[in-house]
Amino acid sequence: MRLAVIPARGGSKRIPRKNIKPFAGKPMIAWSIEGALKSGCFDRIIVSTDDAEIADFARSAGAETPFIRPSSLSDDHTGTVPVVAHAIEWAMESGVCVEEICCIYATAPFIQPSDIRQALDRLLTHSSDYVFPVVSYPAPVQRAIKIDSDGRAAMFNPKLYGTRSQDLEEAYYDAGQFYWGTREAWLKSQPIFSSGAMPLVVPRYRVQDIDTEEDWRYAEIMFDLLSSLAPQDTE
Repeated sequence: MRLAVIPARGGSKRIPRKNIKPFAGKPMIAWSIEGALKSGCFDRIIVSTDDAEIADFARSAGAETPFIRPSSLSDDHTGTVPVVAHAIEWAMESGVCVEEICCIYATAPFIQPSDIRQALDRLLTHSSDYVFPVVSYPAPVQRAIKIDSDGRAAMFNPKLYGTRSQDLEEAYYDAGQFYWGTREAWLKSQPIFSSGAMPLVVPRYRVQDIDTEEDWRYAEIMFDLLSSLAPQDTE
């Protein structure tokens, strides 16, 4: 059995109630649930939340909320892995034997069903602990600049000042959409960013972190533009 776990606690501070805030005509979490449903990969889609209102929205969008997440796993410092492990343990105690589990973030309006399927295929065929989408940085990270305490510019790595951009290795970052993992990897708290993980490269125009009001507005602009150019992946 394959399980989708969507963590969605109610205590978001930078964007209050962001998991159910309307985005492009739907509560934000509905886009993640819809992506999971359309992927056809899951036997069950569970939203792990500590919030009754979020639970109501999740059920109306087609997900299950069979438990209320304990407060010990609902504070600002709780990581993704223990939340997913808790859902897996609940499933096993309920007599459900899950093998592959995908954590899908509740604020992932650009998630594509085809990406979910492709990542699952990599998980199954490459004996990986995890598979997750990544995106390339738009500029070489090796030439990054910081601002010092005097307000002056300084390179993180001055040795690379004269190196051409095309001679620097391309770098990637976590797209922050979903993470496929095996039951053993989640329950043993193996790090997601490790040699046991495989990346799935996705295009930059389909990735946007949504942590601040500015992020939210930028995501709305991206979504409107993409919707006007081509239909979303529905298969």
